[in-house]
Amino acid sequence: MKQTYLVLLFVTMWLTSACEQSDRSMNKEEHGVSTTQTGTGTINNLSLSTLDSEKAYELCAEALSEYYKAIWNGLKFDVSRYMDNPNLKQYTEKKIKSQYNLFRKNNLTYNQVKEVKMDAEKVDYIEGEQSFYYLKLNARITKDVGEYAESTEFLIQDMKGKLIIVDWYTSGKDSYDSIMRGESQVINNPVIWEDHANLLEII
Repeated sequence: MKQTYLVLLFVTMWLTSACEQSDRSMNKEEHGVSTTQTGTGTINNLSLSTLDSEKAYELCAEALSEYYKAIWNGLKFDVSRYMDNPNLKQYTEKKIKSQYNLFRKNNLTYNQVKEVKMDAEKVDYIEGEQSFYYLKLNARITKDVGEYAESTEFLIQDMKGKLIIVDWYTSGKDSYDSIMRGESQVINNPVIWEDHANLLEII
């Protein structure tokens, strides 16, 4: 009798736990909340859950992490791993070199980047003749002493089965992009780096 009671108690507890988990899951779905854990951060509150959106996020997160370690720690940033357009590559290399030289000149590179954490504020898939992913990532950069945060917008396209960055822009009043490209830019043109006439001054 005692054994039967314990079995019934265990089954009841198990069913209650399963129902609570199901209710929590349903509540998240009802409110449009989807959270995806990755090795470099978390995608929060996204309506997209496709494999490509996760890959696009991972690509941007890896690029941002490498970028911050390049401009502060002097590590290499492999533009060919993330980008294909020669104008964007040239601009990115210039951006990294300029930032690192500025920090080194002001004796700031002693304070190295230890960790970069990211979460995605927004991820959208824009369909059309030039379909692309739009991502806005919020990065928190932890250094030997202190930390700071920045937001960066990305446009990602699939080029023959490979996801690549076709544009990226870090907002903020004193950011390199704001100074070189202008403040409050609207990042929605995946072929912007193919327009040589408009880009001669900044690359």
